[in-house]
Amino acid sequence: MHDPRLDRLAQVLVNYSVGVKPGQLVRIAAPPEAMPLVSALYRQVLAAGGQPFVRLTPEDLQEILAKHGNDSQLQFCNPITLHEYEKIDCSIGIWAETNTRALSNCDPKKLSMIQSARKPLNSIFFSRAAAGRLHWTGTQYPTQACAQDAEMSLAEYADFVFAAGLLDTADPVAAWKRISQTQQRLADCLNGKKSYHVVAANGTDVTMSIENHVWINCDGHENFPDGEVFSGPVLDSVNGQINFSFPAVHQGREVQDVQLIFRDGKVVDARASKGLDFLISMLDMDAGSRLLGECAIGTNYSITRFTRNTLFDEKIGGTVHFALGAGYPETGNTNESGLHWDMVVDLRPGGYVEADGVKVCENGRLLIQ
Repeated sequence: MHDPRLDRLAQVLVNYSVGVKPGQLVRIAAPPEAMPLVSALYRQVLAAGGQPFVRLTPEDLQEILAKHGNDSQLQFCNPITLHEYEKIDCSIGIWAETNTRALSNCDPKKLSMIQSARKPLNSIFFSRAAAGRLHWTGTQYPTQACAQDAEMSLAEYADFVFAAGLLDTADPVAAWKRISQTQQRLADCLNGKKSYHVVAANGTDVTMSIENHVWINCDGHENFPDGEVFSGPVLDSVNGQINFSFPAVHQGREVQDVQLIFRDGKVVDARASKGLDFLISMLDMDAGSRLLGECAIGTNYSITRFTRNTLFDEKIGGTVHFALGAGYPETGNTNESGLHWDMVVDLRPGGYVEADGVKVCENGRLLIQ
């Protein structure tokens, strides 16, 4: 049975998130399991006057490549895909994992090679987005695998996903516009500041410069659901220790109790109680993978629990997160890497965010007027 909430989600993604205009080339990228949402999006893009095309990628292809590809194949960047990234006007990506641990037994070095090969694609994508020539969004389609990771039934998880996107409200777009105003006040408060300091009850104590860097309001136009403001630090300015509150999940691998020590911008020591070898392999991916590309504050208070899904976990109201690897040029952070790995620190048990010595968030609550 078709879930009518998928139609509401498609309407918001097409008309609000990416704002499809007549004649624009709109890529809809998804695994086959998300076809009900793909179909709803295809209809909405047509209704908006866009030119939709669909890229379906079965989930097991990356596992096959990692296990059977030679080095040349692992490092290959498809020129047709490069051309696609240069030509699309809008991109709507859908995650719909049926096995979130499918890559767990793949060689981390091979996964690193695959991801590193995407560096030219990431560079085109981020630079075009920064210039306003590519509008993009990504969203989650509820699946049994994701529901299991979140320790919910599929029905409970679907309710969670749609509620996080405010699709259960009378007018989701109006609700996101109200959130946008609150988040913009936080971004305005942070813009122009020079120093950024995060302290948490779990032992996190890290400082960095954000001088001349821009804080961006994520209000449902890119990731959906959304709910964060983010920037990127001055690359050589990060010093201190970050202890992440939840398992760090990447490529189907779960790394627990991650602790990173930074000196002059670079990770100089990394620890974990589980998955340390995988963590080190990602840190050693390329020249930019030991640097921070993003620092951010989660503001979606409709998301209250950890679900092992970064799309939601990084936006939990009352948390901050940092991303190893590629930065977003529009923030001023120019780090290039095949890696972009978000990890979350929970401030709700105690902690604060300080900008130029003034607290903007304490114990998980925003302090802006």
